[in-house]
Amino acid sequence: MNAFRIRPATGEDARVLSDMLVEAANWDPARARSRVTVLEDPAVRHYVAGWQRPGDFGCVAEDARGVAVGACWARLFPANAPGYGFVAPGVPELTLGVYPQWRAQGAGRALLREIAREAAARGFARLSLSVQRANFAQRLYVSEGYVTVATSGTADTMVRTVR
Repeated sequence: MNAFRIRPATGEDARVLSDMLVEAANWDPARARSRVTVLEDPAVRHYVAGWQRPGDFGCVAEDARGVAVGACWARLFPANAPGYGFVAPGVPELTLGVYPQWRAQGAGRALLREIAREAAARGFARLSLSVQRANFAQRLYVSEGYVTVATSGTADTMVRTVR
């Protein structure tokens, strides 16, 4: 297993989060889109636009040299501008992205656990997310206590209670 450490995401991490958003969007290499195409999509861009807004929180996984290898962050969305995994106002929706060479090595799980700890510390009761059912990450989410609460097309909305 490669060594990594988890640190809080800061306002300086907008580029890292954008990189990880592109990784999350391109989970299926057969359907990968360019960075520009991903970030030009308003439905995707709003996961990182204006980072770090009040209420935004997250964490970054870094390798032994301090290079980001993954990130997980949460953001609140209003009902009139929801994210893909929106369940209710006041429930942060998370995004998780990990570089392919770091997948299945514990970084994603560590990031998910840290974001859950931080959400609970901030007083949130639940976290939500959206995942394509064919995405291997869905098994990770289930193993970390996320349950499907809605299905739309090929994607599931999942929720985890954090306190």
